Formats: sequence, structure tokens, C-alpha cells
Amino acid sequence: MLKFKITYKLFLSFFLLMAGASFYSCTPKQDQAIRDMVLIYDGGAHRSIKWNKDHFAPYVSLENEDGSVDWLFDGFLFLEIHDGKGRGFASYYQDSAARKVEWKGLIDNYFLEDNAVMALDKQISEVLESSAAKMPFKRKIVLTVPEPIPNQTDWGEIKGEPMNFSKKEDRLEACKWVIDYAIASFKKADPENLELAGFYWVAEEATNSRDLVKHVAEYTNERGYKLYWIPYFNSDGYNEWQELGFDQAFYQPNYFFKEDRPISQIEEACENAMKYGMSMEMEFDDRALAKHGWGYRMKDYIRVFDQYDVWDKMEVAYYQGGDSFFKLHHSNDPEDNELYLQLAKIIAKRQKMDFANTRAE
Repeated sequence: MLKFKITYKLFLSFFLLMAGASFYSCTPKQDQAIRDMVLIYDGGAHRSIKWNKDHFAPYVSLENEDGSVDWLFDGFLFLEIHDGKGRGFASYYQDSAARKVEWKGLIDNYFLEDNAVMALDKQISEVLESSAAKMPFKRKIVLTVPEPIPNQTDWGEIKGEPMNFSKKEDRLEACKWVIDYAIASFKKADPENLELAGFYWVAEEATNSRDLVKHVAEYTNERGYKLYWIPYFNSDGYNEWQELGFDQAFYQPNYFFKEDRPISQIEEACENAMKYGMSMEMEFDDRALAKHGWGYRMKDYIRVFDQYDVWDKMEVAYYQGGDSFFKLHHSNDPEDNELYLQLAKIIAKRQKMDFANTRAE
């Protein structure tokens, strides 16, 4: 079986090389790609997690047995899919679309004192002050750009003009407005240890914004930032991410969430990500805790990513449900702690690697 897998991988490598594909990883249009980006859901009224300084501790650094400190995630994506009160930030999540007031409130939330971006900055400062660890570069922040949902008419006004989302130009103006507002909010907050890397297009398929998102990407690039995307498995447009204008796309295997999904789905996702020059997403939630018994599915990702050289040669986004990485760390079950350490050590190692010499040209 092992011989077959090795032979298959060699054949796949040769096939993609002959086809002119970038086998391992996309080369994002940025000087330094985010290597390990964790998803932080926050901003909806339905969220109970408080993203304060202490909550970020297991994500920022790992203290080793000898007292040394390793840095963990270098990217933090702050996102939300709906406001918890019936309005969605992208198509299909709620019956009603979020308005300008909800878009603004989402960005404001991320810069509240002792929450989200500002809490993360404080935790990093604490690590720097309490240890001999030197941070090689600032951690990168990515903020959500909600999707202006087609045909919405109650979004609000820009410069006294009511926006009508049956018009592409109005949808684009709303995106420009929120990008400008987020940039201004970040500059005003001026976190010492963080830099704004770019924005995340929250719609996970291209269906309702295929003719819009390229213009959003162009504007984002004009402002000096990147536009990121995380399409779901086989979603509409996932293999067109470059034509759509995105700077980097992470591909969702969607294996973890249903037990009847075969492990081959992760393998297929890896193969398609390699074929289309994408990065990968790892996925787990609270069911990975020992008391729920799904930790084996999280380990499946780790093992398959190892088989396909994802850990050595690709950028990875990490979906964790709400705060499952935190819960694995703080659990009273040693099995959970070990699973946390297994992934944390992989991330710590990746943060020390020179991807520039491993990424395929």
C-alpha cells in the first residue's frame, strides 16, 4: 500500500509538472505570505467567547519544557458570517442582509479595548516582556469584507447617496467604504506588534459576486493590501480564484464535519489545491475533544497533510469551530493536551522554516 501511494504521488507530481501547474503552493502576490492563519470568529451577538488577552495565549506562543518559547500562528483572520440578530454578512446565512450599521459595528468590535485585535496585541507584548523570545516579524491581521448581497436596498448611504445592491457600482462602493473604514480603524488603533495584511472575502462561493470580486481585489491592492479567500470543497469558482482576482486562496477539504465522509476527500482536496496553486485549510471543532471522540478526524488531517508535504511546502489556514484550539490546551484530559501539542509543535516548526526555498516556482 505504501509503495502504491509513493508511486501515485510521483505520477501526480510528473503529471502536474508536465501540465505547467504549480504543484505545492500558490505564490501569493505579497512579499511574505501568511504561513499559519487561524480563524477567529467574533462579532455576532450569538458568540459567547470573549477574545481577551488570556484567550489568545495558546495561539500566540508555546512554552517548551526547557523554558524556551516558540511562536505559533503568524496570521489571525477575524471574521463573522452573521450578526446573531437575523442579518447575514454573506448570501445564504440569514434571511436578511447586514446593513452599513452592522458592517461598521463588526469592524468597531475588532478594535474594542481588551478584545480581538487589541487583546492579541497585548498578549504578544506580554510574551515579549516575560521571555527572551524575539519575534522575527509582526503578526499579520486579516479583516472581513462582507459580501454586498445582491438586490439589497436597505444597506444605507454613502456620501448622502442610498446604495442599491442591484447595481454593481453600488456594491463595489460599499466594499470600498468598509475597506477604507477598516484601514483607518487599524491605523488609529496602532497595535505595536501587528500589521494589517489584508482582507477576507467572506462569501465562500463565487456565485453571487463573480463579476464584482475582481474589482474589490483591485481596490484592495491599490490600497496596498491583499484579498484572501477560503472556498469550500468544490464550491463554485474555487479553481478560478486567480482569475477572480484573489491574492491567496485556502481550500477547504470539509472532511471533518461528517463521519461518512472518507479520508480520500482530504487527499482529493490536497491534489486539487496543488493542481490549481492553492493553499490548504485544516479543520476541526469541539468534537475533536476526547469526550466527543472525533480527535481521530483531526489527526487524519495531520497525517494526510504530512503525506502530501503540506506541512513542509504550503500555507495553511486553521478552522477551529469557535475556540477548540484553546479548549484542547486547557482541557483536563491529557489526550486533548497531547493533541494540542502535536499541532502546536508542527506550527512552531513551520514558523522556523524557510518556505522561500521549498515553494515550487
